[in-house]
Amino acid sequence: MTMRECQRGVSLIELIVFIVVVSIALVAFIKVFNQSVINSVDPIVQITGLELAQSKLDEVLARKFDENTPTGGVPACGSAEPGASACAGISADAGYDDVGDFNGQVDTAVAGYSVATTVVNAGADLGLAADQARRITVVVSLPNGETVQLATYKVNF
Repeated sequence: MTMRECQRGVSLIELIVFIVVVSIALVAFIKVFNQSVINSVDPIVQITGLELAQSKLDEVLARKFDENTPTGGVPACGSAEPGASACAGISADAGYDDVGDFNGQVDTAVAGYSVATTVVNAGADLGLAADQARRITVVVSLPNGETVQLATYKVNF
């Protein structure tokens, strides 16, 4: 046996190539893992934003249509029924007892989220007189820079 036949193992070049290939694979794996960790939080952030928007819409819709709408809603303000008063319109006051009071409200009670509410006359959207329906739009700004927007109508009936 010659000396060449007895030697077994890897050369220095083979070892360096192995280290380079494993390093490249490890870097690729870490980047994919890091991206998946970042994206795994996005659905939670979006669901929280959606829940905040729905909660605000529920809060607004629970109020009466207008400042001059009587308790129970009958007779509706601005209607031709006897005893009906004129609608006051959209005007914010601190009482938050009607839909119009929420126009322009911005709520930052939950850290990282901003909930902005707008209320506009939108009867024409539904084929009614302009002041007989209001569109309530809630826009939630999420911590990642995205927004969630929900809108609905409240009709004077």
